[in-house]
Amino acid sequence: MEVVSNIANGFIGLFNAGGETFMGWVTGIIPLVICLMTAVNAVIGFIGVERVEGFCQKITKYTILRYTLLPVMADIFLTNPAQYTFGRFLKKEHKAAFYDASVSFCHPITGLFPHANAGELFVYMGIASGLQKAGYSIGGLAVRYFIVGVIVILIRGILCERIYAALSKR
Repeated sequence: MEVVSNIANGFIGLFNAGGETFMGWVTGIIPLVICLMTAVNAVIGFIGVERVEGFCQKITKYTILRYTLLPVMADIFLTNPAQYTFGRFLKKEHKAAFYDASVSFCHPITGLFPHANAGELFVYMGIASGLQKAGYSIGGLAVRYFIVGVIVILIRGILCERIYAALSKR
């Protein structure tokens, strides 16, 4: 009988821990995300939508910027899933690669800019809380995650562009 009682207590304990984590989010991460969204919209408003769009059109001429800076800006400024609308600045042959790069960056951006893809916060915060309990800095995790994410989206964008070009020739 004691085994059954211990299992029941462990089961309820799991949900208690989940509830405590959720309350931490309600009082911590949700207000942060709302403030970040407001700040990003204010920056776009101050700069001007036309200027932001003009800048995006200029940088799409360069492969490295097309698959690094453009997806990063799209994710930060428009968040997921609106980020894909930045594809309108690209030629047809670059749109698939931009989409690939942009969708691949949804998770790595979450540590530094949690508003960019709130759906990924559960995954990131799970990993971060485990590392934090092990004594590691989640700030370092966020920066490393971001840098590796930028490298990966560049590689994916270039590869996808080449695959598209090869398939288009057929």
